[in-house]
Amino acid sequence: MKNIVIFGAPGSGKGTQSDKIIAEYGVAHISTGDVLRAEIKAGTPLGTTAAQYINDGKLVPDSLIIDMLAATLDSKGKDIPGVIFDGFPRTIAQAEALDTMLKERGEEVSVVIGLEVEDDELIKRIIARGKTSGRADDNEDTAKKRLATYYSQTLPLKDFYVKQGKYAAIQGMGTIDGIYADIRKSIG
Repeated sequence: MKNIVIFGAPGSGKGTQSDKIIAEYGVAHISTGDVLRAEIKAGTPLGTTAAQYINDGKLVPDSLIIDMLAATLDSKGKDIPGVIFDGFPRTIAQAEALDTMLKERGEEVSVVIGLEVEDDELIKRIIARGKTSGRADDNEDTAKKRLATYYSQTLPLKDFYVKQGKYAAIQGMGTIDGIYADIRKSIG
């Protein structure tokens, strides 16, 4: 299986490029946000526990997120050509947990696609997206805060995956198709 992690700052194009990867390779898409909302809506035991954390204004623990991702991955069956993980992992602890969860299934992360985009461009993209998406968090102040969080918490993952030989740095500036051509080379 091709198990792909798509990685990058807010506004780097993860969603756009994920859609292209899914269309070409037929991999399943696992978005932590989507999984979390679906589990809560379905009222599963994991969803109920997650909702309690959210309602208390707390972050959902990594172990609970991993359990949800494992259940989602297992529900896809063995016949899928792979998975693209979108929005996960965001910390080294989550990356280690993902590695363990996949190893228990005889799998591993195949490649980490790292979309690298300059800050000024990221902020422009987020603001432009906000004008069409209606997302309240797509504004300049929130974008700067999200970038600060990304740099402090998520960017260390780059070194984690470089050390594993799985990180593929992709220049995220240019045309969507041009960026995707570089991604295709990394996926193989």
